[in-house]
Order: sequence, then structure tokens, then C-alpha cells
Amino acid sequence: MTGTGGRAGRGRGRRAALRVRRVGRAVASWPRRAAARWRSSLQVRVVTSSLVVGIVVVAVLGAYLSVQVRNGLFDRRVDQILQESQRSTQQAQSTFDAASAKDSTEVQQLLNDTVPQLQQSGSGNRDVFLVRPAGSTAAPSVVGVSTTQEFRGLVSDDLRSQVENGQGQYWQSVAIPQPDGSSEPGVVVGSRVTLPVVGDFELYYLYSLADDESTLRFVQSVLAIGAIVLLGLVGATTFLVARQVVVPVRNAARVAGRLADGRLDERLAVRGTDEMATLGRAFNGMAESLQVQIARWEELSTLQRRFVSDVSHELRTPLTTIRMAGEVIYASRDEFEPASRRSAELLRAQIDRFEELLADLLEISRFDAGAVGLEAERSDLSRAVDAVVEHVLPLAESKGVWISANLPERPVIADLDTRRIERVLRNLVVNAVEHAEGGPVEIDVAADERAAAVVVRDFGVGLTQDETGHVFDRFWRADPARARTTGGTGLGLAIALEDAHLHGGWLEAWGRPGRGASFRLTVPRRAGILLTESPLPLVPASEVPRSATPDEIRDTADGPSGLGRGTVPSDHGPAALPQLHAAPEGDR
Repeated sequence: MTGTGGRAGRGRGRRAALRVRRVGRAVASWPRRAAARWRSSLQVRVVTSSLVVGIVVVAVLGAYLSVQVRNGLFDRRVDQILQESQRSTQQAQSTFDAASAKDSTEVQQLLNDTVPQLQQSGSGNRDVFLVRPAGSTAAPSVVGVSTTQEFRGLVSDDLRSQVENGQGQYWQSVAIPQPDGSSEPGVVVGSRVTLPVVGDFELYYLYSLADDESTLRFVQSVLAIGAIVLLGLVGATTFLVARQVVVPVRNAARVAGRLADGRLDERLAVRGTDEMATLGRAFNGMAESLQVQIARWEELSTLQRRFVSDVSHELRTPLTTIRMAGEVIYASRDEFEPASRRSAELLRAQIDRFEELLADLLEISRFDAGAVGLEAERSDLSRAVDAVVEHVLPLAESKGVWISANLPERPVIADLDTRRIERVLRNLVVNAVEHAEGGPVEIDVAADERAAAVVVRDFGVGLTQDETGHVFDRFWRADPARARTTGGTGLGLAIALEDAHLHGGWLEAWGRPGRGASFRLTVPRRAGILLTESPLPLVPASEVPRSATPDEIRDTADGPSGLGRGTVPSDHGPAALPQLHAAPEGDR
């Protein structure tokens, strides 16, 4: 039983400690949540700012009014006290002057009778002290009289000195002690009177200001309640006014987001004729204009794609005839003169290039129409690289370019459309050989659990950062004057980009003028995998500054390092694969 009770107690203790930690975390995170809410809400900022300004203004105004009321009450009360004490002193002096006392005993009796009368003749609660002056030797048997002996010590030496050496009334503020240990404000007023037989005595009145203090506290409480009510009204008014502005802005932001998502029929609800209604009508007019323009552009784009497709198809028939005639002429070229023989060779080369251009145009039109499918199967990426290198070797030998391929020992198996992947790699390697300027071309292949990647690196003319951003544009080339010895169509990298999109992968470029360029193809190893990083770096290690941060080394986004990548079309990809980053479209 003891062991069970002990375990239950420890369990309750752990649960209590867990609750305390949860409460502590909640309390510790409250400032962070409040700051985030303040930054994210215009309405909260406006209301908070108004309340802060209101609190400062009310506090300053309240303090000023409180001081003015306190000073006014005090000054008025002191004036009343001085007038009343002066009248009482004159009354006492008249009583002393009219008295017929002839010895010390009669004078003492006169004092004992006069002091209570002076206390009762005042308006409100006051104490009276009739004090023998310091150093007086006349009739020592006559002593001072006080209505409350315990407050006699409130008459300070400074006040007594002023009364003894001056003329008229003198006063000072004092704190009157109470039985409960607290104190209440008071005023002591003193003056001199002349008694028969004994001469001058000092007459003091002690007035309590407790009632005036209560009045001041009541006024201050009223001011405080008024300030709270005023701040509440300011907060509520600011909230309502800010809401009238913020709610339409939120609605506009929501509708703008839906428009950005392609829901072009979304509009703002407009009521009234004020400025926000005018803004809403202008916004709706803009959305209507955008919808009309986008519809026109879509129609023009459709017509353009159809035109390119139709022209490409229609050109195939005459091109076939030209091809047949060209082959006949090319077969008989040895019988021609040198000039005619050269013309036959040029005719055949241009016919080959024309056929490539038509094939690329047809492929691009199929991508634009969303009519391209992916025939993926489990394939070895390293084999595709081998096949591409074998195909490009004659071109590399003719240009004096050395191609080296760094392949992993194990096969890199992934879901690939081998024909399309080889086309991508062929474009990258051919471009690298053509722009290597006789330097080497390096090909690296690597993979991890989620992705496989190929990086093609050359050490030739390179690319500027601006050129890197356009390298995948259609029909774009870095140097328009550069001769195309391999007969490129200007669409190779654009098609390669679309092939990478179909696989749900990335195609990226990096370059530096005079230091070469690097292209990276990254594809998921399984269909449907969402890529977050690549197994290979895009920027060569020799080009990364020593002071670079880890985020700069992870070159998977556009930035100062000169990376190029394109937007991923939302209507591409097999079976709605997650569309990821890739590079812009075009040929180097």
C-alpha cells in the first residue's frame, strides 16, 4: 500500500510539474505572440497607438487638474483659517484686556476659561495652545494651557521663533498623527497676545485638513473614473473607425489573392459612395480590365500555339519533298563543280537544321498545349550519362575538348523517361562542349535517398549574372554573333527545362564570365517526391568565397551567386506532381 501511494504521489507531482511548465511556457511566449499580433494587424496598431497617446494625454491632464484642485482647495482653506484665527485672536485679546485679574491665580483661571471657549468658537475641529514664551520670567506660576496636550509638540521651534520675534500671524503645514499610525494634513497658526500681570503669551491654533483631503480624494476618484471612461470611449471609437477602414482593405486583399490564384470573376462588394466605396469600384474596374486582357492574351496565346503547330505540320510535306530532292543532289555532288558541290553540302546541312527546328517547334507547342505525357520507368541515370557522352565524343574530339564523367559505383536508379532525360543531358553536354573554348568538360553524378542529380561544368566563356537569368529563354543566346557550328535551334534548353518540369525536377544554371558555367539537373528518385535540396552543389567549390555563410553555400535559390532558374508552369507535370523550382527557358 505504501509503495502504491508513493507512486501515485510521484505521478501527481510530475503532472503538477508538467502543468507548471506549460503555464510557464505560455506566459513566456505571450509577449512574442502579442508582438506578432501587433505587427500583423493594422487595426491593433491603430487602437494601441490611440490608447497609448490617450493614456499619456489623460495622465498629464489628470495630474495637472489634480494639482490645480489640490492647490485651490488648500489655498482657499488656508485663507479661511487665517481669517478665522485672526478673529479668534482679536476676541481673545479683547477678553484679556477686559479682564480684572490682579494676581497670578486669577490670570491662570482666566487662561483656563478662555482656551476652551476659543476651541469651541472655531468653525470645525481645531485645537488651541496658549504657550508661555521661552525665557519669560514674569509670574512663573502662570503656565500655558492646551486643549490637546499630545499635539503640543506639533508647534515647531521655527514657528515659535517667528511668532516671538515678529508681528501678526504666522503659519505652517504639519502632519497630525492618528491612533492607527497614519497621519492627516493640518495647519498651525500662531500669534502673540498680551495677558494682564504676566505680559505676552503665544497663542496657537491647530486645524485639521482631513475633510479637505477627503474632498480632494473624491475629486481625484471622479477624475480617474472619467479618465477610464474617456479611454474606453477613445479605444472603442478608434476600433470602430479603424475597422471601417481595415475591413474593406482585408476584403480587397482577400479578393486580390483569389484573383492571383486565377479566380478572375471575384469582385469586391461595394456599398455607399464614400472613399472606400470609390476604392472598391476602382478595384473592381481594374479586375474587370485584367480579366478582359487576360482573356485576350489567352486567346492570342492559343492562336499562336495553334499557328506554330499548324505551320510546323504543314511545312513537313514540302520539307519532305525538298529533303528527297536534296538527297538526290547530294548523292550526285561528286559530279559537280566545286562551287555546286559546296552548295549541295550546305543545302543538306540546312535541311537537317530545318528539320530539327520543326521538331523542336512541334515539341514546344505540345508542351504549351499540355499534351505531353511522361513515360517513366525505373532506369539508371548513370547509363543515360554514358550514352550521352558516347554520342557527343565525336563533337568533343573535333573541338579538342576533354570530357570526364565522375559516376558513382552503384547504379543511380530513379523513375525516368529515358528519352527525355538523355535529351536534357545531350543539350547540356553539347552546350558545354561548344562553349568550352578547348577547355575540359566535367560531368558529376550523385544521388541521395530522395533525389538524383547531374552537374555539367565547363571552363569556357562563362555567363554573366544577367545572362544566367535568360539562358533558358526561347531563341536566346549569350552572344548573337557566335557561329553555331552544331546547328542549334535556340530551343534546346527551353525543351530541357520542360522535360525537367515533367519529372518534377529542377534545371538550374550558374556562370562567371571567363570562368565557365555550370548546369545542374535534379530529379526525384520516385514520382511524387517533393524536392527540397540537391545531392550536388550547383556552384563549384572553387568559386565559393571562403567567407560565405552556410546559407550562401546552399546554392538552391536565386541570389548574389548568379544562379538562374525558371518558374514552374502550374499546368505541367505528370499526374499533378508537385511542381518545383527550375530555371527560366532558353538556349545559351
